[in-house]
Amino acid sequence: MITIAIKTFKELSTEELYSILQLRSEVFVVEQNCVYQDIDFKDQNALHVIGVKDDAIVAYTRCFKPGFYFEEASIGRVVVKDTERKYGYGYDIMNASIKAIKDVYDTDTIKISAQTYLNTFYTNLGFSNIGEGYLEDGIPHIAMIKS
Repeated sequence: MITIAIKTFKELSTEELYSILQLRSEVFVVEQNCVYQDIDFKDQNALHVIGVKDDAIVAYTRCFKPGFYFEEASIGRVVVKDTERKYGYGYDIMNASIKAIKDVYDTDTIKISAQTYLNTFYTNLGFSNIGEGYLEDGIPHIAMIKS
């Protein structure tokens, strides 16, 4: 079981920020072998949804209000530590993120840029494909929306 915390950038401790960046790098850069600029100065405008287990961050997303990233609210940098994926924490962190968007931004409409291989995962959460697939940082993606 994970404990979920929702924080603004200014509410993050230095340790939390470091752990978040480490997890994102571990999965998106090392595991997925994708060299890209993760630190993009958007974290300062995000709502950070953090999943903690045994005092370690094992799941994470960042959420944006409508009009910041897309016209709709959005969720990005969805990540679960590889050793923790078998427990369904991806669903836990996404459901918490969807609820946070509703509570904080007062909207049910969310757009994401999903890695194509996770299409079923996001469909199970109520997202639908929109448009054609595309490459983002060399990885196949598809735009998806939930309303």
